[in-house]
Amino acid sequence: MHAHTHPPVLWKLQISLLATVAFIVVEIATGVVSGSLSLISDAAHNFADCLALGLAWFAAYLQQKPPDQTKTFGYHRAGVVAALFNAASLVAMALWIMLESYERLLTLRDVDERMMIYVAVAGVALNVFVMRALHAHSKADLNIRGAYVHMLGDALSSVGIVIGGALIAWTGWLWVDPALSALIAILILWTGWRIVGEALNILLEGLPAGMSLEDVRSALLELDDVLEIHDLHVWSLSANSHAMCCHAVIPDMPPSSSQAILDSINETLAERFGIRHVTVQFEHRPCERFAMVCSESEHEAMRG
Repeated sequence: MHAHTHPPVLWKLQISLLATVAFIVVEIATGVVSGSLSLISDAAHNFADCLALGLAWFAAYLQQKPPDQTKTFGYHRAGVVAALFNAASLVAMALWIMLESYERLLTLRDVDERMMIYVAVAGVALNVFVMRALHAHSKADLNIRGAYVHMLGDALSSVGIVIGGALIAWTGWLWVDPALSALIAILILWTGWRIVGEALNILLEGLPAGMSLEDVRSALLELDDVLEIHDLHVWSLSANSHAMCCHAVIPDMPPSSSQAILDSINETLAERFGIRHVTVQFEHRPCERFAMVCSESEHEAMRG
């Protein structure tokens, strides 16, 4: 069974993208006029959000396409690639903002704190709107989660700008603006790096997060007539679609009788581990070949 992004997320991403583009224009203009590095850095982060939303939309569109003769598993990995690109862009953006913050700390400049606050409040409203639209889809789709984290980071940074503008108005501390930008950058770096790791694990066909290979093996060995499991591999097609292949040693029996074992394997993997792409090769070789502990009756039967 394949898990696809639900169609409504496509138009939600489109609306979010258009709203973010409009806000970037406003934020850059006010950032230049007010002299606020926080606003300019937040506009840069919003530009990364535009790329994230656009790429997420395209990946979500691809994920709607069914498997074909060349993409036999479908287009699940399109979303993972989009998430990796989005997260990598977050990391690069964070490093740039940290560099700009350091340079601004060396040469402090006056800022229009009122304009900072007004635009940042509008940014909070925009980001909350987009996050509400994407929240339900972000739980099961790494691609949408990447875009969602972009918007979450932006919302938190906008809240920080409001606080920073208030502090500057109250105390006159100009260093608050670049210091706040550096904190925003650290937040962006932390959120982006986590998604990079998760996306790379999927692309490198690593074990799904939170899953143990030995737990999978043990669960299969608990089933009737499953004597040994070897060449076991578990990997992810996407954040919520997992696959497994293995060799299973079972007693010698007609193929029609082994169907019950296969059904038990499929049911166990789906219910306990969420694995629904399963390939099993049955074998009936002597158990000594696999260093198995056999009962005396099994040895007697093989010697006979």
